[in-house]
Amino acid sequence: MLRRLYAWILALSDRPAAPYALGAIAFAESSFFPLPPDALMVPMAVSRPDRVWYYAAIATVFSVIGGLVGYAIGALLFDSLGQMLIKLYGLQNSADSFQRSYAEYGHWVILLKGLTPIPYKLVTITSGFAHYSLFWFTILSVVTRGARFFILAALLNRYGVQIRGVLDRHLNVVAAISVAVIVLGFVLFKVIL
Repeated sequence: MLRRLYAWILALSDRPAAPYALGAIAFAESSFFPLPPDALMVPMAVSRPDRVWYYAAIATVFSVIGGLVGYAIGALLFDSLGQMLIKLYGLQNSADSFQRSYAEYGHWVILLKGLTPIPYKLVTITSGFAHYSLFWFTILSVVTRGARFFILAALLNRYGVQIRGVLDRHLNVVAAISVAVIVLGFVLFKVIL
């Protein structure tokens, strides 16, 4: 099944719908969905290395737009939808601690968390709940998400052929490591904060 999904993503790269799919995943990941856009961007970029920078731009723009929706969930709907998402991920105590850290660390929290495996939706929702400056939230989201996706694009541009070889030969191992990194992000969010 995983092999078929990988083949589907590679085939998607040649379709006009590819950027829309990547944009949708990047948008959803920043506000409510647990799958990071890297899972789509990496196979698409190794299949179409000529579009790697384009894919990074799409992931950045839609991640920031999705982050604004996450911010709105935190600011306007935290008592209902925001709490439901926080409870779904089992992060009630961590979210409270994370919110308090805004008073002291503000900009650094958004910059650092946007680059780590900690799910960005937790940053966006908590930023809205903490009523962090929307202007600074937007600027810092562009910086941190842009850095994340363009660094990934640079690595894919430089090592894309080798990465594709690894994916073709060891897809299950790469998928297991990716899932472990996502789980580690949630654990780090709960333990550290």
